[in-house]
Amino acid sequence: MNYQETLRWMFTQLPMYQYQGASAYKKDLTNTILLANYLGNPEKKLKTIHVAGTNGKGSTSSMIASVLQEAGYRVGLYTSPHLKDFRERIKINGQEIEETFVVDFIKNHQFFFEQNSLSFFEMTVGLTFDYFVKEEIDIAIIEVGMGGRLDSTNIITPLVSVITNIGLDHTQFLGNTLKAIAGEKAGIIKPNIPVVIGEYTVETKEVFLNKAEECKSKIYFAGDLIQEIYPSILLGDYQVQNIKTVMQTFEVLKLQNEFVVSEQNIKDGLMNVVKNTGLLGRWQQIKTNPKVICDTAHNSHGLKIVINQILNQKFEKLHIVLGVVNDKDLNDFLPLFPKEATYYFCRPNIPRGLDGTILQQKAFEFGLKGNLYNSVSEAYQSALEKASGNDFIYIGGSTFVVAEIV
Repeated sequence: MNYQETLRWMFTQLPMYQYQGASAYKKDLTNTILLANYLGNPEKKLKTIHVAGTNGKGSTSSMIASVLQEAGYRVGLYTSPHLKDFRERIKINGQEIEETFVVDFIKNHQFFFEQNSLSFFEMTVGLTFDYFVKEEIDIAIIEVGMGGRLDSTNIITPLVSVITNIGLDHTQFLGNTLKAIAGEKAGIIKPNIPVVIGEYTVETKEVFLNKAEECKSKIYFAGDLIQEIYPSILLGDYQVQNIKTVMQTFEVLKLQNEFVVSEQNIKDGLMNVVKNTGLLGRWQQIKTNPKVICDTAHNSHGLKIVINQILNQKFEKLHIVLGVVNDKDLNDFLPLFPKEATYYFCRPNIPRGLDGTILQQKAFEFGLKGNLYNSVSEAYQSALEKASGNDFIYIGGSTFVVAEIV
């Protein structure tokens, strides 16, 4: 198989949450542990930082990686989902994994994957750890895919665990209360391994404190400890808390004497994160006159901040290109959007994409009005044609909508 054929096999033959949703979710780590043992436990040969959270874990992971790159280290970065190409998930110093490595890994182990019915995510995690070990990196920043306790990445013992925040997302898997979801995210806290918490509520703080005490792990609440932050190229309002989380993480690493990172490295890493890691889709401006911003925020916790930032912009008219996946709770999601805007409803081009007609009809119930389009690109093109130079266009609702534009 060539690279594209390999991807098609990975995407279609084995479950993949990004495209299939609930049917791809695995409820234990049995297969991941089986795969790790089969590969010779590469995860035990790596120094890692583990990052979980409802929102911000991709930005936080990328900023941590960028800082370490500025300090001169060879840094592996594992994130999900990808926007354009699968290889975005696995990078070393901003360079994506080679197509040939992906092809050879799948070819060499395909029989084992099929024999044990491994999921897309399980074999991708195995691929990542195997690649990082063979490339002899200094440290890997590993982003949790979903949850924490039962996530396939949760076989590592990191130098520090990081939990950005807790919001109501993936409730069908993680629980329908903040306390329940916090319990799942807190599952990445390991015995005697320090943990950094970005944001918390009264109920989630109790969960984190109890888990840290159980594991005899030192716990640091970044929002309480970091008073001033350094600027970043990432301009979303929600990045303030992520930057605090990153800065506190390096305070913890400093205590371990594992990696030497200067204050200037941190400043440079925050400013160069896009250049160093290729991070996309976080309050990303792709055009001026009219100003066009896309953002991957897709749940109420993240969207509230993004919508507030949109409404604080200066513009004559607001245009919103909107699409979602089919497991989105529209009754929770749609009321967050402003009524004083023209909407361009569309369906992201993945199996999980919600039919634009359903989205348009439901949006109308909440006073959100606009036309239906056959694709994300068609919706965006229409918004560009109708907007004046002083207008503002926002593209979002789903990571997959943004992926079709950036």
